[in-house]
Amino acid sequence: MRIHIVAAVLLAGCAVPAISQPQPVERRVNKLEQEMRAVQRRVFPNGAGSIVEPEIRPQAGPIASGGTPAGSAVSDLTARVDALEAQLASLTGQIEQSGFRVRQLEEAMNRFRSESDARIVSLEKAAAAAQPPLVSQAAEPLASGAQTVSATPGQSAPAGGTDAGEEAYNRGFRLWERKDFAGAQAALQAMARDYPKHPKASWARNLAGRAFLDEGKAATAAKVLLNNYQTDPKGERAADSLLFLGEALVKLGKPVEACQVYDELRDVYGAGMRDFVKQRLPKARADAKCKS
Repeated sequence: MRIHIVAAVLLAGCAVPAISQPQPVERRVNKLEQEMRAVQRRVFPNGAGSIVEPEIRPQAGPIASGGTPAGSAVSDLTARVDALEAQLASLTGQIEQSGFRVRQLEEAMNRFRSESDARIVSLEKAAAAAQPPLVSQAAEPLASGAQTVSATPGQSAPAGGTDAGEEAYNRGFRLWERKDFAGAQAALQAMARDYPKHPKASWARNLAGRAFLDEGKAATAAKVLLNNYQTDPKGERAADSLLFLGEALVKLGKPVEACQVYDELRDVYGAGMRDFVKQRLPKARADAKCKS
């Protein structure tokens, strides 16, 4: 009976330290596990259970003679917990630094966008200010509802100018046909200047405006085409010039003024328009989104 009592006392005496000693370490391990899960959520927000493999793994300690461990198990566990705490602190610091860098990048990108928008607005204002003033004048007589414009008197053609004027126009036409728009502009404008009373002068001014439009110079095209209509409203290509003037205004972002031009074309020339103009006018009005 005494042997059983002594054995029970000894077992109870050994069990108490075994339960009480690991408690501080266990609390630290639980805390580490909670913090590690929080870090996992920060690092892998959509990881759905992704796990970072630990760098510290259990090491098998040497076994001394007699089967007892060389070191204390609690001491080894404490050392591992210390290492884990240090590793977690380092990882948390790295995450904070990464978040700070991301915020800096976002702020820099926002500043870049703001500065770029300001530069674009400045460039657009400068480009608008650099456009020829006659482009805005193109819509003034049309906006006022005037349907006729006084013709500018021209010089008389030189002797024998009919044939020479015809050849001058044909030369410019051939350049335009070959898509030598710069050469066509110079040749056709020279023809209209040298032979202002020639029947093909209206043709030359109109085709010169089309050459500028074909080259992408809508502002200059609008000026030349309007001048042809104003200079000789009864010319053979005056109606054509109004048609292409409307197209130039659409390219310049002025659809309202373009519709006014098309109204002028319809009111002034009506059924007298040649078939080329009649066929193109409905589509031109549709492109400008004219009401009727």
